[in-house]
Amino acid sequence: MQFLDFEKPIEDIYTQINKIKEMSAKNKVDVTNSLRELETAFDNTRAEIYQNLTPWQRVQLSRHPERPYTLYYIEKIFTNFIELYGDRQVKDDKAMVGGMAEIDGMPVMILGQQKGINTKMRQMRNFGMANPEGYRKALRLMKIAEKFNRPIITFIDTPGAFPGLEAEERGQAEAIARNLFEMVNMKVPVICVIIGEGASGGAVGIGVGDRVAMLENTWYSVISPESCSSILWRSWNFKEKAAEQLKLTSEDMSGFGLVDDVIKEPVGGAHSYPEKMAETLKAYILGELADLRKMGVDERIDQRIEKLSKMGFYDELTDEQMAQSLNSTSIEAGA
Repeated sequence: MQFLDFEKPIEDIYTQINKIKEMSAKNKVDVTNSLRELETAFDNTRAEIYQNLTPWQRVQLSRHPERPYTLYYIEKIFTNFIELYGDRQVKDDKAMVGGMAEIDGMPVMILGQQKGINTKMRQMRNFGMANPEGYRKALRLMKIAEKFNRPIITFIDTPGAFPGLEAEERGQAEAIARNLFEMVNMKVPVICVIIGEGASGGAVGIGVGDRVAMLENTWYSVISPESCSSILWRSWNFKEKAAEQLKLTSEDMSGFGLVDDVIKEPVGGAHSYPEKMAETLKAYILGELADLRKMGVDERIDQRIEKLSKMGFYDELTDEQMAQSLNSTSIEAGA
C-alpha cells in the first residue's frame, strides 16, 4: 500500500499494525486486542483526514499510482469486451482504448484513456495522453456504436492531449474539435465519467454526453495546477494555491453546473477499495442508461445542446446595441 504525504498519520499506524502482525506470527502471541485498537484508530484517522481534503490533495488522489484505470473498470463492470484498434488513417493509439462490451447483457460501446500500471506500460500508453489518432479512433468507435444503436460510455483520465509537435502536425486541435461536434449530435445515449484526471481538451475530446459525472476525488480543468502555477508565478511551488483558485474539484464542478453528478468514493479513495468503487460505478451507469433509453433521440440531443448552451456567462446584444457598438467602432477608427 502506498501513502501520499498528507496520509502520514495513517501510514504510521499501518506500520505499527504490520509490526504487530509480524511479532504475533513469529512469537505465537495473541495480539487480537492491540490489533483491533490499531485498526480502529486507522479507520478513524483516515475518516478524519478524508473529511477535510484540500483541492490539491484531491489532485494527488486522482493521480495515485494504485488508482483503478479504465481497463480495470472494463474488466470489473463489463462482460464480453472486444477491443477495437486503429483510426484507419495513421495507427493505433495505445493511450486510448475502446471496444464493444455488455453490461448486464446490454450491448454498449466503451472507450477511455489508459495510463498504464507500471513504468513500461505508462511509456507504451504515453501516460494517457492521446495523439490525434486516438481521438479519431474514439470517433470511429462512437460512429460504430451509433450505427448499431449501442449506448456509449467513456472513462476520462488524462493529464491532457499529447502536446508534441507531431501531434500538432497531424491535427490535434481539429481531431478534438471534430469529436465535440459529433458527440453533441450522437443519436445514442452517451455517459461520460471522469475517473481520474480531467485535463484540458484531452478530457473534453471524449467528454460531451447526456450525463457527465465525476468520481469524488477527481479534477476537471482547462489546465493542471502545476502548469497554472508555472504560468502565473513562474514556479511550480504555488501549485496548491493554483489548485484552490482553479475550482477544479468535483464539488466545484457540480456547483457550477458543468457536471451532472458526483459519484462518492469509499473512504480512503477509489484505490483503497477498487472493487467497491467498480460496483458503485456500475450501479450509476445502469441507472442512467435506464433513464436515457426512455427518451427519444431528438429529446436527448435537444437536452444535450441545451445543457451545453447554459454553460458559461455571456450577453446577447440587441440590434440597437449592435448598431451603437458598430458606430462607436467606426468613429474610433476614423479618429
